[in-house]
Amino acid sequence: MKRVLSLIVLVMLSLFCAACARLQGYIDFTQPQDTHPAAEEPDTKPLRIAFASVMSPKETRQVYQQIVNYISQQENRPAILIQRRTYEELNTLLTNGDADVAFSSTGAYAAYQGHEPIELLAMTETNGSSYYQTYIITAADSDITDTHQLQGRVFAFTDPLSYSGCLAITFRLAQQGTTPEQFFKRFFFTHGHDKSIWAVANHLADAAGVDSQIYELIEQTNPQLARQVRVLAKMPEAPTGPIVVRSSLDPEEKASLRRIFYTMHENPDLSRSMKTIVIDRFVAPDTAAYEKFKRQYAEQRRLTGT
Repeated sequence: MKRVLSLIVLVMLSLFCAACARLQGYIDFTQPQDTHPAAEEPDTKPLRIAFASVMSPKETRQVYQQIVNYISQQENRPAILIQRRTYEELNTLLTNGDADVAFSSTGAYAAYQGHEPIELLAMTETNGSSYYQTYIITAADSDITDTHQLQGRVFAFTDPLSYSGCLAITFRLAQQGTTPEQFFKRFFFTHGHDKSIWAVANHLADAAGVDSQIYELIEQTNPQLARQVRVLAKMPEAPTGPIVVRSSLDPEEKASLRRIFYTMHENPDLSRSMKTIVIDRFVAPDTAAYEKFKRQYAEQRRLTGT
């Protein structure tokens, strides 16, 4: 009887050990294996990719999520998408070391003075160009025919650190020795170029500053809305918003990310999605062009005493 009991205990102990082995990483080669094992390793930190939407957040987030999923697949490591409402919040993520990669804006990059160094990784290209303009728009039925007539009117800015949506206009005002508070009757922030266009079309604002590429996209995708506004003035070109990376990221990983970004448009499904947020492809950044706007931002701060 004792022998039988001993055999039963031995069998149960064997089964228990086998179960433990399975829980602790036992590989059953008869089962399909996970194609992304790195994503399940607890010691593998996810690549943190951040953005602040300049168009309606819901639709744009879906595209950025596709981009992040593609990067994760290509890197064979987990990656997460972090969304923030403003570029100031995006810069805060970077300065605190809470993001590895970020889809920035020309203005946000120019204004960045965080403790965590960042560097340019890529810039966007649309219709063969990596430059865009600031369009100052007004309602189609507005009596405004000149930008000087905007004095004492209501103005819609996009984001305080958006170049076309704010900084291009406030810099021009600073050069003229005035401020938005002094020049406009009132101003507000919409946090979306399409929202600024809508605000002007619906007479919530007399004028707004918007990204020319997004304005032209609205002309194609929502012609009814586009017909309700018109371009009052076009300002000089600026480089498109850059993709930046934390400088302390591993050099090999930065090189890998450049390769992934520069060839991303070769994926047909992703290429179609990117076009909906005004991106045809990513190209090497024009460092000199961005440095010019860093100097311009510093000059604006000097003129305004901020």
